Amino acid sequence: MHGGILIQIMVYLGAGVISVPIAKRLGLGSVLGYLIAGAVIGPFALKLVGAQADIMGFAEFGVVILLFLIGLEVKPALLWSMRKAIFGLGGAQVLVTALAVAGIVALIGLPWRTALAVGLVLAMSSTAIVLQTLDEKGLRNGPVGRAAFGVLLLQDLSVIPLFALLPLLASAPARLTSTAVAHTSLVSGLPAWLQTLAVLAAVAAVVGIGRYAVRPVFRFIAQARLREIFTGAALLIVVGVAALMQMVGLSPALGAFLAGVVLAESEFRRELETDIEPFRGLLLGLFFITVGATIDFGLVMHSPWLLLGIVLGLMSLKFLVMFGLSLAGGASMRAAAAIGVALAQGGEFAFVLLTFTVGAGVIDPKLAALLTAAVAVSMALSPVSVALFERAQRVFDRAKPAGPKPADPTFDNAEPDIIIAGFGRFGQIVGRLLTANGFSSTVLDASIEQIELLRRFGRPVHYGDATRLDLLRAAGAERAKMLIVAIDDAGKSAQLVETAREAFPDLIILARAFDRRHAYDLLANGADAVERETFEGAVAMGVTALKKLGFRAHRAWRAAAFFRRHDRRQFEELRPVWGQEEAYLLASRDAAETMNRLLAADLARMKPDAEGGWDTGGMDEEAFEETRAEERR
Repeated sequence: MHGGILIQIMVYLGAGVISVPIAKRLGLGSVLGYLIAGAVIGPFALKLVGAQADIMGFAEFGVVILLFLIGLEVKPALLWSMRKAIFGLGGAQVLVTALAVAGIVALIGLPWRTALAVGLVLAMSSTAIVLQTLDEKGLRNGPVGRAAFGVLLLQDLSVIPLFALLPLLASAPARLTSTAVAHTSLVSGLPAWLQTLAVLAAVAAVVGIGRYAVRPVFRFIAQARLREIFTGAALLIVVGVAALMQMVGLSPALGAFLAGVVLAESEFRRELETDIEPFRGLLLGLFFITVGATIDFGLVMHSPWLLLGIVLGLMSLKFLVMFGLSLAGGASMRAAAAIGVALAQGGEFAFVLLTFTVGAGVIDPKLAALLTAAVAVSMALSPVSVALFERAQRVFDRAKPAGPKPADPTFDNAEPDIIIAGFGRFGQIVGRLLTANGFSSTVLDASIEQIELLRRFGRPVHYGDATRLDLLRAAGAERAKMLIVAIDDAGKSAQLVETAREAFPDLIILARAFDRRHAYDLLANGADAVERETFEGAVAMGVTALKKLGFRAHRAWRAAAFFRRHDRRQFEELRPVWGQEEAYLLASRDAAETMNRLLAADLARMKPDAEGGWDTGGMDEEAFEETRAEERR
């Protein structure tokens, strides 16, 4: 390595800090930013770092931690609920992709043993890249994320039998490269049956220790109340299991995954996740940088078209296989395409498996070097392909001809008491309360999906853009008593209030506001009253929090009543300076300080009455009686 260890750390951290925000701003994602950083500082570009063999061993620990955290999420119930995605879709993907790649490689002229080994290695996808990308896109918990996770989980599990299977495909004497020697296990010289027993014993040790020994140890450590010791114990488990698996010739990452699965039912699971998560992000970033630095640009320049053909052919083939299998599994066209794009690259385990196959005499070193470069390039292109796919989706959605526009609705009730514009989560609550108290209403909503859903529940909702004056007239706005604006669009709601106020000056207009600024806009446009959508819910949560923290029920309600009264007073006092940014900011700070003083004074003056500590303090009778009953209990 070039320079001292501190210089190398500075180079790696600097490359990541500079490149990742730029990549994120360009919409390319953090993974591609790390890969680009590695390529730039690597031995084939700026040469700020030397060979990556030493640092790669450390960086691969990021993948080990990732799989440990994945294992913590994999409870037996989850495995059973995802059995179709894991064993069905995942198993089919590995088998079909491996055979398809092997068939193509065999047609080129390579021996079938080598072809099958190449197919099995290239069937893997990158767990680190795919999960990181899905997290950034917010797709991890959706159908695409669940399907991709199931396939990745099966791939990771399949690495265990691959270590046993690949040496059987050897067509040449085993050769030990320097890297292979470093990965040689302590049992490699033993007979095959003893190696198998050692592997089974190691797995049994992980399961037994994780189930019966780890919990008492963590309970003992937890009593010390030293978080750093708990973090150290968590890392010790990961490192210890990884070392044990490496000693018996298995992947350290798979050992960590197994340890995570064993601890998934532990009461310390969340604490382990929280303590180890920061190491995962940092070490995964280091792993991606080293992958970028290992791309052999000399080989790329020597055979650019061959390498490009391998990369594009591999990604296209894996996409088609995954797309077809997803469709066969019942996914929609869009979801199947998204799953295929996400899993089209090679995986990080390919680097380990290729080194292993070279050492076992299965794959020629020159072919392994070419495949290593192809896998690294495919991993670098993966975030790009996902970004291009998303852009293509947006273009397709814009170009797709709109379906037939629903005809303007006909209204059975020509004289409703109330018109509700927008019937989402906010409008539904208001509408149910008013209907339950005997008021008739006409509901307008511009979302076809929402209307279809509500009509299945028997709720009469009409399609229409409430900002259209003609539609408001047809809905009975001239005869209605009130318009409630609950649409989920700040700009449109302000426009609707303005339109309705000009056309129907006698109509009472109540509007949903997203925040204080939006509330001022609505009032300026003619709303009679506004309600900030999160205010009352947040106050109610505050009351619950105060009671859980030890306040008596009446004191918590009184505190909320004081806060509500002072906030509304502050809202009215700040209204005249709305739009004058500096004046508004100064007045807001003064008002906040005043509110704090008034709240403290109000609470200090609160005195219990003679009956048992109760004073309604302006509460309505129902709330008063409810809180008194709760206090008696």
